[in-house]
Amino acid sequence: MSRGKWLGGAAMAMLFALTATPAAAGTTAELLKRLHEKGILTDEEYQQLAQQDAAQVAPAAPPPAQSAAASLDDKRLVRMSDSGVGMEVGGVSVKISGSVNGFYTHENGQAPGPNTAVVGGVVPVGGKSASVRNGLLPGYLKFDITTNQGGWDVGAHFGMYPGINSATYAAGGGANSGGRNTALQTAGIDFRQTYMTIGRAGLGEFKLGRDIGLFGSEGILNDITLLSVGSSGGNVAPSNTSLGRIGIGYIYTDFQPQITYSSPKLGGFQISAGIFQPLESLTGPGESSKSPGFQGKIVYDGKFGDLSARAWLSGITQKHHRIDGVTYTGSGFDTGAKIGYGPIMLTGYYYNGSGLGTTALNLFDTDATGAKRDSDGFYLQGLATFGKFSVGGSYGESNLHYANAADALANPALLDKSSSWVGQARYGLTSWVTLIGEYIRTKSQAHNGNAAEADTVAAGAILFF
Repeated sequence: MSRGKWLGGAAMAMLFALTATPAAAGTTAELLKRLHEKGILTDEEYQQLAQQDAAQVAPAAPPPAQSAAASLDDKRLVRMSDSGVGMEVGGVSVKISGSVNGFYTHENGQAPGPNTAVVGGVVPVGGKSASVRNGLLPGYLKFDITTNQGGWDVGAHFGMYPGINSATYAAGGGANSGGRNTALQTAGIDFRQTYMTIGRAGLGEFKLGRDIGLFGSEGILNDITLLSVGSSGGNVAPSNTSLGRIGIGYIYTDFQPQITYSSPKLGGFQISAGIFQPLESLTGPGESSKSPGFQGKIVYDGKFGDLSARAWLSGITQKHHRIDGVTYTGSGFDTGAKIGYGPIMLTGYYYNGSGLGTTALNLFDTDATGAKRDSDGFYLQGLATFGKFSVGGSYGESNLHYANAADALANPALLDKSSSWVGQARYGLTSWVTLIGEYIRTKSQAHNGNAAEADTVAAGAILFF
């Protein structure tokens, strides 16, 4: 074999070795050129090898099963979320949270009588009753999808709140209308949360959609009956929720359409303010939605050694335009504090309103002529926790005042005061499940002296994940 042919064969072998991987394919043109210039490759050999180099293509794609496995490699694309049940996929966090509860509730209610009628009272008249029902919370299933885009933290939030009791969907009651204890019924699904969030560090956050309000929110969120039953509000045919302390210490904040801004926390302080869908009076002749509602809240959170503190002040106002031409402005504020020291947590809450009503926003807020009624209320609460055991108790009341002397003459049986005592014991069975037992004594009294009372015992469990 001649020296030239031997070198040419060696060059071709080298070329095949270099082009066996895609990283080397197309990179040997310079090498072939140098071998040709040195006379090691003839013109024919150079042309042949150059054509083979140019013809190199990428290797065949891996089998489909192998590609699918690579795309599901959680080390590269998917990781578990830092909290809750969920995951992060490609920078998007998907989190699912929820709750389920059920309580056996026995109520020794007020027997019917000539002096038991209380217009606006929270104690139903009907004697003894028993039920298996939801407490103040229905169940809920919430989805939070959040990410960062262009430096903005954005999120979509959806919350469904199904109960375990059958709902009638009576006029005005929706999914939380009075129950119906017959076969072939279904529970109600209250889709009370649908909102988006937009924010960034140092700027704060904007919320647009339907979510819990600002005024009154601290009252219910810090109430120990939020996890249990409290006052039943009706135990014969229960709806998705009990009352807890709604109307017996605070006005229900409700879930409302809103555009709300919350500031960054500064020195423990945070300010929130928003514009809200106007609400009609529940006792008026009807309204035109000319003026929006406004709500605001300031919260302080601090920790001083073993002492923790949370304090708040919120306000609400809305101008009402009745279809009969009467206008009035309903307004109010609430304030309170929660102080923890060691195993003890103490909470105090107070609200005051004019043209705001009682129990629900704008319920019994005026008389028939549109004259405003004032209202106020409070609760005091203590909770002690020792390991997995907690014991607590509270007292609270809500008061509704006449608009004027004419109102008193026209509505002698109007609610004057609703009050309740609550005693509660809890046991943390697992990190998800809490067992709860409770005793509640509730009373509603009218301005003319009529009254209704109920004693309630509840036992059950609530689960959060």
